Amino acid sequence: MSWDDEVAELERRHELARQMGGPESVAFQHSRGKLTVRERLDLLADPGTLQEFGSLVGQATYDDDGTLESFTPKGEVNAVCRVEGRKVVVTAGDFTVRGGSASGGPGGIGQELRPNERSREWQLPYVRLLDAAGGSVRGFEELGRTYLPDGNIWSAIDARLLSEVPVVSAVMGSVAGLPAVNACMAHWNVMVEGTSQLFPGGPPVVKAALGYDVTKEDLGGPHIHTRVSGSVDNLAVDEADALRQVRRFLSYLPSSVHELPPRAGCSDPVDRVEPELRRLVPKDPRRVHDARRLLDLVLDEGSFFEIAPGYGRSRITGLARMGGYPVGVMTNNPLHGGGATDVAGGSKVIRLLQLCDTFHLPLVSLADEPGFLVGLDSEKAGIERAGARLVTMTCLSRMPWVTVVLRRLYGVAGQVQHRPAGMFRRYAWPSASWGSMHIAGGASAAYRREIEAAADPVAKQAEIEGRLRALASPFRTAEATGQDIIDPAETRPLICEFVEEAQRVLARQLGPSPLPYLP
Repeated sequence: MSWDDEVAELERRHELARQMGGPESVAFQHSRGKLTVRERLDLLADPGTLQEFGSLVGQATYDDDGTLESFTPKGEVNAVCRVEGRKVVVTAGDFTVRGGSASGGPGGIGQELRPNERSREWQLPYVRLLDAAGGSVRGFEELGRTYLPDGNIWSAIDARLLSEVPVVSAVMGSVAGLPAVNACMAHWNVMVEGTSQLFPGGPPVVKAALGYDVTKEDLGGPHIHTRVSGSVDNLAVDEADALRQVRRFLSYLPSSVHELPPRAGCSDPVDRVEPELRRLVPKDPRRVHDARRLLDLVLDEGSFFEIAPGYGRSRITGLARMGGYPVGVMTNNPLHGGGATDVAGGSKVIRLLQLCDTFHLPLVSLADEPGFLVGLDSEKAGIERAGARLVTMTCLSRMPWVTVVLRRLYGVAGQVQHRPAGMFRRYAWPSASWGSMHIAGGASAAYRREIEAAADPVAKQAEIEGRLRALASPFRTAEATGQDIIDPAETRPLICEFVEEAQRVLARQLGPSPLPYLP
């Protein structure tokens, strides 16, 4: 006597689940330029490592003898797999089944752990592949009533996850409702060009609420969220690219806050000296340097992974490696707004600081900071409150931090390139200048009466500015404060040395950060 019949029934049910929503639904998914959930998982997971759980959950019908007649799987696939050799928990919406609706999922007495709970209990990174329309009024008919929204019992787990394990969301289709919020309850997220949109309610909901027509792309396409709203960090050219980016982002982070980030092999010499850096900053103050070339010269070759390149473009932020060690990196981009920190740029920096502080990455700052962006538009955007948040996050962070002042470091925005406690190191290039404000604007304000009373106001202002510039030499600051001025060519070796020494300090910071992570 054996259990062969039951094993055959088990395989039959697994095969029914693998058929997803059926051939017609799969064909429709492909006709829209989208992969199926199982094709996506094949691209995400290391080959042969996908282990599903909860795969028998769904809606079944039986004949009078109790024999299975039909089976519709739930609208998502949950699994544990390896990504670059390390285990992660993944939940992936299956739009071919009821539009990826969560209906038909586990519930009731004796239910197994949900994927976010499993991620937290096992201390594994959590990846969401989102392709779901959220709730539907069809569910009211099935339930026989409406219900009070109470999803925070599950969202609370997602909120706590952010302070414990890396969380990534990939928007793979039209995502609305709670899945749209989940897209942003992550340390990093990505959309796909042409096939993904994000909104709390789609065009029909907008029409009913506000009375106008709008397309899904115009309402919540990548051009909105990766450039204007900042709700999504990165844009992928297709789904395969999105999943490659997911894999790469995770490679810089530990599996949980209880581990250090993994060091990668490094063929780029840590003592590499770059004479080109001596020529990078122009002596003409009206000209700017190439911030991306700067990163190429300083970071491990090919290691920079930029975060939110289309949003807050006065700042460049991302992850990279120095001597193989993962680091967070930020620099001002003078090609956009002169590099002045605006509300969007400040928001990017805050998220980077949180990421580094949570997951034990040293922060490398290459500063050319003219100050917070001034002007009417900046005031309307709330630059002061944004600045206050940035100052607060800077002072409360604890990860090792090294700043290299390349050119300008002015005002409160310059202040947040410095941390008052913990492992902090600052170097300056001979091209650097600093102060509470720029000399030109400051002279006009501080010496206004003297300038206006002069026979030649223009000449008087030039004379005053000349006197002040003579005081602005970084060597005068070094004489008084001990500030280290370095040969720009030696920037990489010094940062690599700092990052290696930082590992001892980071090892003492393992565990959750004192600060909750706020997306």
